[in-house]
Amino acid sequence: MSILIALASLGGLTLLLVIMLIAANKKLYVYEDPRIEQVGELLPQANCGACGLAGCGQFAESLVNGKVQPALCSVNTPENLEAIASLLGVGLGEANRKVARLACAGGSNVAVDRAHYEGIESCQGMNLIGGGPKACSWGCLGQGDCAVSCNFDAIEMNANGLPVVNENKCTGCGDCVSACPKALFEIVPQSESLWVACKSLEKGDQVLAHCEVGCSACGKCEMDAPAGLITMEHHLPVIHHQAAKADKSVIDRCSTGAILWFDPQVGPLRGDESRKIIRKGAKPVQAT
Repeated sequence: MSILIALASLGGLTLLLVIMLIAANKKLYVYEDPRIEQVGELLPQANCGACGLAGCGQFAESLVNGKVQPALCSVNTPENLEAIASLLGVGLGEANRKVARLACAGGSNVAVDRAHYEGIESCQGMNLIGGGPKACSWGCLGQGDCAVSCNFDAIEMNANGLPVVNENKCTGCGDCVSACPKALFEIVPQSESLWVACKSLEKGDQVLAHCEVGCSACGKCEMDAPAGLITMEHHLPVIHHQAAKADKSVIDRCSTGAILWFDPQVGPLRGDESRKIIRKGAKPVQAT
């Protein structure tokens, strides 16, 4: 008899728990639009953050809710973007694609090292030792932390130990920005053609003694630019892209090539009067 009572009690408790679970499921159920999963399958699932959202899941939800447009995903293929737009019945939209650019052109063939470094092959590690061996305190250390951090193989180190960004692969995720101890990377709209490839706060001969391609603060670019486009601040050109439009002539009198013009087909170009870089190998160490 006691066994039957125990079984009945257990059965009753089980039934009560089932009823409670059914009630809770109905009470707490949150409807999720099935299109979110469909859109998610058309996204690259890179979770790179280039769209400005936490990941592809949040981006898919925002797309379905009409908060963003498909073109905002700079990592996706054109075919998948079209498929998403068709699925949701919306336009592709326009996105001002952003890429990473390096504010330094001082590779080993043009920039001086003040010491020979032996240690961990890491910019972060090198920077811990007096800011690294480079005579220019602001210059790229050339150990490639940025290239290692890039999940899209958009950064390669050239023969002179300088990172080169492949803007066709770059998603503007910002991992290289976080990896660089000298804060030399910046995420900018790809449509902005003018770029200052130097961060040295020195000027004139002080800069050139350390790096042949550094900005000497001569101010020629400011003189040649439309009013308001370029101002000199802390011995460096600051570009105000919204102030006026520019063409390549703005950089043509830059003797060091510290200010660049990014051509969408050719890539970065130096000014017509910039001195030619002849040295192929590294400059000798100038111990101090």
